[in-house]
Amino acid sequence: MSDSDSLRILHCFRSPVGGIFRHVRDLTEQHHKAGHKVGILCDSTTGGAHEDALFDGIRPYLDLGLTRTPIRRSIGPSDFIALAKCTNEIKKLQPDIIHGHGAKGGAIARLIGSRLRVSRSRVARFYSPHGGSLHYSSARLSGKFYFLLERLLERFTDGLAFVSDYERRAYLDKVGRAAPPNRLVYNGLLECEFEDIQPANDAADFLYIGMMRRLKGPDLFIEAVARAERIVGRPLTAVMIGDGDEKESYRQMLVQSGLLERVTLHPAMPVREALRLGKTVIVPSRAESLPYLVLEALAAGRPMIAADVGGIPEIFGSDSGALVPGDDVEALAGAMALAVRQPHDIERHMPTKAALHERFSAGKMATDMVDFYRACLA
Repeated sequence: MSDSDSLRILHCFRSPVGGIFRHVRDLTEQHHKAGHKVGILCDSTTGGAHEDALFDGIRPYLDLGLTRTPIRRSIGPSDFIALAKCTNEIKKLQPDIIHGHGAKGGAIARLIGSRLRVSRSRVARFYSPHGGSLHYSSARLSGKFYFLLERLLERFTDGLAFVSDYERRAYLDKVGRAAPPNRLVYNGLLECEFEDIQPANDAADFLYIGMMRRLKGPDLFIEAVARAERIVGRPLTAVMIGDGDEKESYRQMLVQSGLLERVTLHPAMPVREALRLGKTVIVPSRAESLPYLVLEALAAGRPMIAADVGGIPEIFGSDSGALVPGDDVEALAGAMALAVRQPHDIERHMPTKAALHERFSAGKMATDMVDFYRACLA
């Protein structure tokens, strides 16, 4: 690729944890290999040793460097400091594309991009919600406030990239008809992630992987394990892997329910390493967009029970027997008990690897995204 065809792409997001970070890492690697120059702007106060190692893994692909500065989750005066600090740094990079991910990252990216355009930059401003503010209810005052901000920020947006059709429909329903061009670009996996992973000999019955926050449903998982035990009439084992401010509260929940000896807690670790620790993966989320965890586990050949929320049905198919109603402990516990009694029954509900690869490969994701960038630039 010639320098004239190469794009200078800057990704902006708040927290280097979870699916957004994974999405950006994959885009960074794929676009670098395609000849583009990529950089990252994100918060400096979140993440730990695990995230530092992930950053080290993509540093060779960051031709535009890594810029980290404090960015708080909630809106506040500190945002003006972050904007002022980052604008001058980004101006030196002369990006063609500034792509914001998540509500806070999207706001900062579009405001900085608009400030650069005042200085005659031709930078294009893109936004991917990744759930973000769309998880709020339009019936609540907080939701109305965030959706108003989203409508205002549309004026500073050249393209909206959605990772699931559910996310696109939620945006149109809650924010309103999207004025900027928009496109559906599914999350994708690397080729090596389509290789099977077998559980360890001492693998637990169930496995939870995710952030320790209510939205992801760790409390539902704990309650469902207890109820599944009563259904099958014997003790069951489980592993919970992840970090978060609420982790200690879930440890106390395990103590109070008498499950701590059978449900072990681990810090965040690479997903393919974590998948060896449990026989059946459980995704009890109350809300999702298009979770990488679901794609990674299925591509690795692991059976799964997941909540029928967000874009998850777009992966399984809306009538899959592996899906249970969201926020329904009884339904989740019943499915888990069935997985223990008839382990092969749940396996027949998993999508085929061929179908997954056709729709959810990292190469396709990266190509589709660049095509969208170029279409909007044109």
